Amino acid sequence: MSYILNIETATKNCSVSIAKDGQTIVCTELADEGYSHAEKLHVFIEEAIKKAGISAHDLKAVGVSQGPGSYTGLRIGVSAAKGLCYALNIPLIAVDTLQTLASQAGVKDGKIVSMLDARRMEVYSAIFNPDLTVERAIQAEIIDENSFQEYTDKLYFVGDCADKCKPVLTRDNLVFLENVKYPSAQAMSKISFDKYQKSDTVDVAYFEPYYLKDFMIAPPKKQ
Repeated sequence: MSYILNIETATKNCSVSIAKDGQTIVCTELADEGYSHAEKLHVFIEEAIKKAGISAHDLKAVGVSQGPGSYTGLRIGVSAAKGLCYALNIPLIAVDTLQTLASQAGVKDGKIVSMLDARRMEVYSAIFNPDLTVERAIQAEIIDENSFQEYTDKLYFVGDCADKCKPVLTRDNLVFLENVKYPSAQAMSKISFDKYQKSDTVDVAYFEPYYLKDFMIAPPKKQ
C-alpha cells in the first residue's frame, strides 16, 4: 500500500489529502477564509494523517502543487512538503496546479481551459484534452474578446476567473463550469500516484514552485 500526502496551496483553497494507492481516503480543505495557509496548513496535515488512521512514517511520498498561483501560498505549501520529505526521507512529487484543476471538470468532449486569476484581465491558463494531456502549455495572458478564437470545439472553463471573463468571452462554444473554482488536493491523488509509480519526483533540495511571474503588459488606455 502506498500512502501519499497531497498539499494544495496555490489559491485561496488550503487543501490537504491522504491517498491510498491513488484513491483519496481523507481530504481536509478550506477556501472561504481567504489565504489562511500559514494558520491552517500544518493543522490540516496533522488532522488528515490522524483521520486516515496512519502515522507520518507510513507515508511513501508527498505531492505538492507546483503552481502557478499565489506566491505566498506556493511558498508555504512547498516549504511544508520539503520539511516532511527531509524528516521522513521520502520523495517529493510536483503536481501541475492547472492540471489538477482541469481534472475536476469531469467532461468527456471538447477542451478544458484551466485558468487562475492573476490581476486585472490577466490570467494563468493552460488547455487540456479530456484525458488531461496538454493541448496548450501554461502561459500568462490578457483576456479579451478574441481570446481562444482559434478553437471551434467546445471549451470548458474552470477556475476562479468566471466573474471577469464571462462578460468578455461570450461565444456559443464557451462554457463556464462555475462549480469548479479552486484546485483541490483531493484531485491530486491519482496524478501524484501515477508520478510516484513512474519515479517522477523532484529534488527536495532544489525544487522551486512555478510562479510564472512574466506577465504581458497591457497598453495604457487613451484618455
